Amino acid sequence: MRRAAATALLALATAPAAAPAATSGPCLPGGPRCTFWSGRVVHVHDGDTLEVRSAGRTLRVRVTGIQAMEQTVYSSFPSRRRGECHAVAATNRLEQLVERSRNVVRLAAQDPSSRSGGRWRRSVAVRAGGGWRDVGEVMVAEGHALWLTNPVEWAWNARYAAAAERAAAQGLRLWDTDACGAGPSAGADLEVRVNWDADGVDVENPNGEWIRVANRSQQDVPIAGWWVRDSALRRFRFPSGAAVAAGGAVTVRVGRGEASGTVFHWGLDEPAFENPAGDGRGVGDGAYLFDPDGDLRAWEMYR
Repeated sequence: MRRAAATALLALATAPAAAPAATSGPCLPGGPRCTFWSGRVVHVHDGDTLEVRSAGRTLRVRVTGIQAMEQTVYSSFPSRRRGECHAVAATNRLEQLVERSRNVVRLAAQDPSSRSGGRWRRSVAVRAGGGWRDVGEVMVAEGHALWLTNPVEWAWNARYAAAAERAAAQGLRLWDTDACGAGPSAGADLEVRVNWDADGVDVENPNGEWIRVANRSQQDVPIAGWWVRDSALRRFRFPSGAAVAAGGAVTVRVGRGEASGTVFHWGLDEPAFENPAGDGRGVGDGAYLFDPDGDLRAWEMYR
């Protein structure tokens, strides 16, 4: 064999394999179309974010459709991780799912350019039993994360919402009202209602959206240091002296204003809650009340 031909063959044999091409198909059976990529997880950051090597690039990936509790100390060593109640457990579970798949994942998106800040928004699936297992659905179904609706990557909305409702009905993890400790006013009968559709144009009337916390108990419930949130990261923490009277209620309006008796203001300049459109995308949201221990004490989800 001539030296030039041998050199060419050697170069072909030792060249890195071409990055796998993206494919397309239904996101879910009977659903809209998605683009799919294969990848290998480099690192699990927290309960909803991973670093994935795919198509020759390392991507920071935000798992579509879920919101884990916030982690504050990140580490490759589980014993060193710290965060809000349920945060580390969510990270450990996501890491376990990835490791069982030998770090191989399938990424999917309806819009390949979907982003969440500096992260790529992707549905993530791991290998299981000869097929693919949807990581987002597992995390929500097991109570490790809230359902986070998405109007762009909407293929998974209805499925994840149903999984969240089942987890809540079973009191799993996040939905266990004393998982983080007995907490203040243990056993208080609290109820959350959310008005997600303000009168008129929502963006012009943030105070038309509100969360109402009602106390069905026979005793007052002090709620200083408690907080309410939507499915994203926005939060309002109740100030010193706040309480819900026995048989009474307090209201948190989304916009700006002065606190007055039983009315508080979140201070946002825009609406907080997604509006269902009845267009088959399954868009919805939720309002959640947490005590200072990090226990989810009352909620309302809608879609």
